[in-house]
Amino acid sequence: MMFSDLIRKLIPDFRGSDGDDGVGVSRLRYDRIWLSAVTATVIVSIIPLIILSVWNWVQYQKALRAEIISPIHNLVSNAEGSLLLFLDERKSVLKFIALDNNADAISDQERLNAAFANLKASLGDITDLGVITSDGIQVAYVGPYYLKGMNYKNEQWFKEVSLRGEYISDVFLGFRDFPHIIIAIKRDYGNGDFLILRATVDTQKFNRLVQSVSLRPTSDTFLINQDGVIQTPTRYHGEVLQKIKFSLPPAGVQSQVDEIQDSDGQKVMVGYAQIEGTPFTFVAVKQRQELMSGLETFLGQLLAFLAVSIVIILIVILRFSTLMINNIQDADRQRTKALHEIEYSAKMVSLGRLAAGVAHEINNPLAIINEKAGMMTDLLHASPDFPAKDQFFKLADSISHSVKRCSTITNRLLGFARHIDVQNEPIDCKALIEEVLSFTGKEAEYRSIQVDVQMDQDVPTIQSDRNQLQQVFLNILNNAFAAVSDGGHIGVNIARDGPGMVSISIEDNGIGIRKEDLSRIFEPFFTTKGRGGTGLGLSITYGIVKELGGEIKVASEVNKGTTFTVTLPINRT
Repeated sequence: MMFSDLIRKLIPDFRGSDGDDGVGVSRLRYDRIWLSAVTATVIVSIIPLIILSVWNWVQYQKALRAEIISPIHNLVSNAEGSLLLFLDERKSVLKFIALDNNADAISDQERLNAAFANLKASLGDITDLGVITSDGIQVAYVGPYYLKGMNYKNEQWFKEVSLRGEYISDVFLGFRDFPHIIIAIKRDYGNGDFLILRATVDTQKFNRLVQSVSLRPTSDTFLINQDGVIQTPTRYHGEVLQKIKFSLPPAGVQSQVDEIQDSDGQKVMVGYAQIEGTPFTFVAVKQRQELMSGLETFLGQLLAFLAVSIVIILIVILRFSTLMINNIQDADRQRTKALHEIEYSAKMVSLGRLAAGVAHEINNPLAIINEKAGMMTDLLHASPDFPAKDQFFKLADSISHSVKRCSTITNRLLGFARHIDVQNEPIDCKALIEEVLSFTGKEAEYRSIQVDVQMDQDVPTIQSDRNQLQQVFLNILNNAFAAVSDGGHIGVNIARDGPGMVSISIEDNGIGIRKEDLSRIFEPFFTTKGRGGTGLGLSITYGIVKELGGEIKVASEVNKGTTFTVTLPINRT
């Protein structure tokens, strides 16, 4: 029930047809006006809201992407600096040892053992130390392997350090058959003779340094070489010395951040940078879903806000559009009713003039008939021997009485038809009612309707307009006669009603009035008689009673009867 009431408030019921509401007002036209108003208002209110929401969504994506990229840039840059510092520190130590000792000293096994002990104590991550001659033979070695006398002349790293003077290798297995990194420094002694000081770095410490940059369980940081081979352990992207499962653009010295698809087809944010002077590229991989979780939250909130806003806007638009169209419909209905009222008023004026003309024309032959009846009486008096004289006297009196009655009726019709200003005069209420009943006496007699008029003894004469009151009670009594069936009863009761007031109640035992019609019977053009009534009688009656300073009320029950009560002031001012 509550939902249907809400629907009626939001969507008007114009029946969707080209009928009318009883006064000729088209309903289909209001459907079109309502639909146009709702459509136009929705377009100018909801579409900009949607555009603004989409724009906010795009801008938020850009802002969030910038916030995501910036920390990855910083992470990669910091990691690059830390790793470069780590390797440069060890390369500088080796360079110092190589330059501080001559060929004999650096090749001396005891001096090499002492140097290795110092490196182990200070750096802690050098696993062995060796000296290689220009022929590729390792002439001195300190470490856990038996590598003294090993020939490296055909190894790629030996060729690299011979050409460049220093070298940091990527991770490889070598003779140890274990992943390791070497740092080599060349010391020239002239005449093409040189020695190479080579140290192996503990990859465990190196790996921990790389992995310590990754803070979240879903992120991953590792090193790759120039061929895309993994150099340090990873969480999700393969084993050491395996090729990485996704491709990266060429790395530069400056850190870069790209959004790519990994081997599983998932979008990831990858930051990477080449570590200068090394074969390593530092890579940081972060799951896009983790980084964009705030975006999904914002999207949910934005869609919820948009949905609630659209619902509220639609409710407001529908409610006010319905009120507006209802007001327009009411205004059109009132205008149409006013036009009908003017039309009916014009008809009633024409009928009144016609009745006045007919009454005036009837008065002339009535006067002639009355005059002829008088002449007949005079002739009878002048002829004492006229036969059946008494019978003719009675006939002449009957003619005169009928003429007088017809004259009274025509004079009353003229009184109703004329526009007479309201005038106060003493009125006996009972005499006024009986005078009005004289118009309906023949109908009451023909239909065997009993009419009783009762008046309390303390009811005084009132000061009011006789002609107006005649019209009031004639309208009410006509309705009473129309409501009762043959043999019915109409009662009129006149009594005091408080100080300064008199009430006249007209009660019938007719068909009654439905409860839903009682509140409308005084409206213009409302009738319960179908095509047999104009709907103006009670409306005019109501206006006259109000103009005379009185009140009119009605009480009715279907199939039991109706009572109209007119209350009038004793002295109208």
